[in-house]
Amino acid sequence: MQAWPKTYNFAKSKTIIHIDLKETTRLIVLWCALCLLVGCSHKTKTIRSAVDLPGSRIGVQLGTTSDTKVSKMEHDGAETQVERFTKTADAIQALMQGKVDCVVEDEQPAKAFVAQNEGLAILPHAFSSEPYAFCVAHGRRDLVERINHALRLLANDGTLNAIVHRHVVDKMSIAYQPKTIGRPNGTLVVATNATFQPYEYYDNGRVVGIDIDIMQAVADVLGMKLQVEDMNFDAVVTSVQTGKADVGAAALTVTPDRLRNVSFTEPYARSRQVIIVKAAHGGVRSQSVAQKFRQDFLVEGRYLYLLQGLGNTLVITLFAIIISFFLGSLIAIVRTTHDRTGRYIVLNALCKFYLVIIRGTPTMVQLLIIYYVIFAAADVSKVLVAIVAFGINSSAYLAEVVRSGIMSIDRGQSEAGRSLGLSYSQTMRLIILPQAFKNVLPAIGNELITLLKETSISGYIGLVDLTKGSDIIRSITYDAMLPLGVVALIYLAIVLSLSSAVGTLEKKLRKNER
Repeated sequence: MQAWPKTYNFAKSKTIIHIDLKETTRLIVLWCALCLLVGCSHKTKTIRSAVDLPGSRIGVQLGTTSDTKVSKMEHDGAETQVERFTKTADAIQALMQGKVDCVVEDEQPAKAFVAQNEGLAILPHAFSSEPYAFCVAHGRRDLVERINHALRLLANDGTLNAIVHRHVVDKMSIAYQPKTIGRPNGTLVVATNATFQPYEYYDNGRVVGIDIDIMQAVADVLGMKLQVEDMNFDAVVTSVQTGKADVGAAALTVTPDRLRNVSFTEPYARSRQVIIVKAAHGGVRSQSVAQKFRQDFLVEGRYLYLLQGLGNTLVITLFAIIISFFLGSLIAIVRTTHDRTGRYIVLNALCKFYLVIIRGTPTMVQLLIIYYVIFAAADVSKVLVAIVAFGINSSAYLAEVVRSGIMSIDRGQSEAGRSLGLSYSQTMRLIILPQAFKNVLPAIGNELITLLKETSISGYIGLVDLTKGSDIIRSITYDAMLPLGVVALIYLAIVLSLSSAVGTLEKKLRKNER
């Protein structure tokens, strides 16, 4: 291998240009590092009121009205930056770390965040004020009217005020007890985002809060059973729109964009949007690692969220890899048969189209399409949806892996099998495929590991996987380090185990060849 020359001489117009490559490389690396440092640096801006928001970095939860209202400032000419997070807890974490200057959030959840973080404060003047309502799909006017009727009854007898008072003033996680009545009118499926205390949050493994209690009271009036589905906030309206849920209850405000997609009930509460900033003389509550570990995992049995998520992750991975293995093998056989014999012209074209579509679109988009479009009208388990989605996605990659393994087998193997009187399918099944799988076993193992990690996006359809379990803990404790660290270690342990198992199997197969 030719060594990299230390210098180059270029002659141009009788001028000799001498370049030291090593020194030039050092200068380029140094320049890039300086650019990154300069580009990433941002002086923290002090926010005293809404007047100071232009030109600052503002954290909001994606899809909320805070996001909508603050987004108007992005083009104000003051270089205002809006940082959007899937959870307000992540925005709060960014504020604590100095990545944003403030966070705009509803008043009651903001108070909960500040109570858990001594280094935060709420500015005295509200950013805006807005009413809350429940959303229902267009075309279900009867359900809207029934819910409105129930809300009026609950308001007249003082139930609504009692629920709000007990959650906000008395700090009760459950302020309403379901009535012991018959429920002949079916199930009321409610979509929510349980990261919005006191309106909806987790307590002892249950989704509780103002919205949940009100929905339970409404279900009692309607004679229906209540079923709560936790999901990302930006998926709540979509779930209602596609029929996956009957009602959206997530402290929703009525906006023109939302009205184009869903209908709303009468308002049941009103809230102020406030600005959260770092306290001028506040400090972060100091806790030892042991105290944080106890708070994050042992109190109220919060580790169960991780166990539930781990179980779902392993089930999805196991059955998805089985689906992808068989489907991918069939596609690979069709394509290699066409390449070698010219048969299956139509099937080969369909397989190539399938591979282009699946490999050319993100896994998360495929998961959302399968759940919200293909299975929109079907009451299908989310675990089953995830298995199908990841199985289909992984099969496209395994198909190419298996095809390359089949094509690597010498044609003489096929000819030998046919000379022994075996049919083409028998030759493929008994001679070609065993050798091909042996050759591509490391690649299959890598695809299995990739599939395992890709299941971490299952939370986008409200499924509690391992990553979603840590998100729930983070939304309760407002601590990111330990939940994310433990999840990372669990994934790492599983990956190392799978890598070791694949390596052991590969060694045994090679040993059998001798």
